[in-house]
Amino acid sequence: MFTGIVAGTGILRGRRGTGGGLAFDLEAGFDIVGPEEGESIAISGVCLTAYGIQGRRFTVDVSPESLTRTTLGELGVGGPVNMERALRLSDRLGGHIVSGHVDCVATVRERRNTGVFTLFSFSLPEQWNRYVIEKGSVTIDGVSLTVNNCSAGRFEVSIIPHTLQVSTLSLLKIGSRVNIEVDIIGKYVEKLLAVHPPTSSGPEQGIINPAFLAEHGFF
Repeated sequence: MFTGIVAGTGILRGRRGTGGGLAFDLEAGFDIVGPEEGESIAISGVCLTAYGIQGRRFTVDVSPESLTRTTLGELGVGGPVNMERALRLSDRLGGHIVSGHVDCVATVRERRNTGVFTLFSFSLPEQWNRYVIEKGSVTIDGVSLTVNNCSAGRFEVSIIPHTLQVSTLSLLKIGSRVNIEVDIIGKYVEKLLAVHPPTSSGPEQGIINPAFLAEHGFF
């Protein structure tokens, strides 16, 4: 698990094919203290396994599934990425709960400056629109951000100067594609409230449903 508070950026030093997927050789722009072979590191929001760690350099394998759902396949040698090491139980949860499992790719539709802040507007696939809510959390290329406002197929975020400085978001322009992970809590709530077909061993609906929540005073 991650928080969406990136430690800094890194550089893709090499890439090669590996049986349908890719292997990336990466170099972090910061010291990796106490590295553990096989630890999880989020690369632009994608949870990957680091191995062959030598100083700031390490290798990760990118599966065909990750290449299909993310922008990593578009990354060229020399390209920058956001990096975050996995959360420890003793760490501060400065952003929000992030799994590193990208849901979809969104596209920058607008970028404008408002004082010292930078506002971005994104479009995303319609099926993911319902998980993005005003003042809710969203992860963009591994960065935890708050949604300013949203409408059908679009949402907007405001980014502070510090976040632009320590991440790759400063490089985004109209038409740029980014990795999106919606708030994981919304997906679980939707799954729990879903109507299930009847089975021989259980009721037609799950135990937790709108009627159950109303009965117990949740709404």
